[in-house]
Amino acid sequence: MHADLVGFGALVLIAGLLARAGRRINLPTVPFFMLAGILLGPGTPGPVLIAHPEDLSLLASLGLVLLLFHLGVEFPVDQVLGSGKRLFVAAGSYIGLNVGAGLLFGFALGWGGYEAFVIAGALGISSSAIVTKLLIEFRRLANAETPVILGIIVIEDLFLALYLALLSPLLSGAGSAGELVLRIGLSFAYLVVLFAVARFGARLVGKVIDSNEDELLAILMVGLVVLVAGVSAEIGVSDAIGALMIGLVVARTPIRERVERLVLPLRDVFAAVFFLVFGLSIDVGDFGSVALPVLLAVLMSIVTNVVAGLIAGRLFGLNQRGAANVGLTVLGRGEFSLILATLAIAAGLDDRLGPFIALYVLILAVASPLLAANSRFLARMIPDRLLHSSWRYVREETISTACTHLDRIHITESDADACPQCVESGDDWVQLRMCLTCGAVGCCSDSVNNHAEEHYRQTGHPLIRSLEEGEDWRYCYIDGALIREPMGATRE
Repeated sequence: MHADLVGFGALVLIAGLLARAGRRINLPTVPFFMLAGILLGPGTPGPVLIAHPEDLSLLASLGLVLLLFHLGVEFPVDQVLGSGKRLFVAAGSYIGLNVGAGLLFGFALGWGGYEAFVIAGALGISSSAIVTKLLIEFRRLANAETPVILGIIVIEDLFLALYLALLSPLLSGAGSAGELVLRIGLSFAYLVVLFAVARFGARLVGKVIDSNEDELLAILMVGLVVLVAGVSAEIGVSDAIGALMIGLVVARTPIRERVERLVLPLRDVFAAVFFLVFGLSIDVGDFGSVALPVLLAVLMSIVTNVVAGLIAGRLFGLNQRGAANVGLTVLGRGEFSLILATLAIAAGLDDRLGPFIALYVLILAVASPLLAANSRFLARMIPDRLLHSSWRYVREETISTACTHLDRIHITESDADACPQCVESGDDWVQLRMCLTCGAVGCCSDSVNNHAEEHYRQTGHPLIRSLEEGEDWRYCYIDGALIREPMGATRE
């Protein structure tokens, strides 16, 4: 017993130290938790801290349950229901492209039909945690594309609930088509019941677990979540989907904020154990047999994500940089892919699924931050004709919604068709820009004299707009970004 405690404590500590080192270079924590389990588990030559990963299965299950429960508690149902049609089209395009390509890829591997559905979900659903962290770390919360990105991952989470409800009966080993249909029907009926509880019984649930003392609230909350997850598993629905749905119920109670605060540290600790245990179950000797399929899957995911980003960019009038940011920021895969892999392993599916998904997640967890941070290089290669507006001169610029200099706008229109200073000096110009404070017209930065920027340096007037036909962008010299009002505001 003492040796088990020493090994477990050392493993968690090493995982935390690795994750902390990764955070210093702006990488997410999930792959480092997995990596610690892989390196110090029985499937890798060298020191073994935990020889029997199955001994930690209950703790890992608790991590999975709390992870999905917290997702349900913070799930913005009203935001999703109130989203515009464009957001649903963008999210649907993203999910359709990635899950559809993943399903075709899974069938092409020839590992089996059920395996193909697991691969489709693992390749098609991005990591909410990784995406959110990237937006914060790259300071993109005020970017014009950020509401689109957040909307996509929120709708993805809703899709995950439906996908788990479909996948669980498939993995449960139904003996006939009739039994499979029955189990799928039972799974969705269970979802309907929990949605009804969320709609009509949330207040009663809140009263059952409510307490003025945080200690008792935490105990009652964990008991309820584990109970519902266990009942879900007993009737053939995944424990993960049960935890997610009871989270949605609690989200509609008056104690939501307290529960969210209390569950967060529990989720972080036990979710780390879940990723560790998954890593412990991986044999690095199996990586060789899946290395080529994983590399092909990574390349496919990059392509489908970029295409989905272009669709979102066209729908929301983003430039090349915004479209690239959408596609590359939601590229990371993590917790949901590993949940599906865990379900597949428990169902006794192809042994290659575990190492395949583990290596895929590890590669994308590193590649996604690097690609998202350098999205400007992709922006240079995207042709103007793929997006609505002509962004030729500003395709690499960030579009911001947080400019604090909009009160300096006094003039928005001009009928000028020449740069006065270039006319006076006899020089040529490329394009025209107008100062939105005083209306002065000058030539652009690709012109010989760059009179527009010279005007800013002399006067401090921060905002300009393009006077070229078909271009309606504005730029702030102080912020170094294109300017757009927050989504939903009317553009001039």
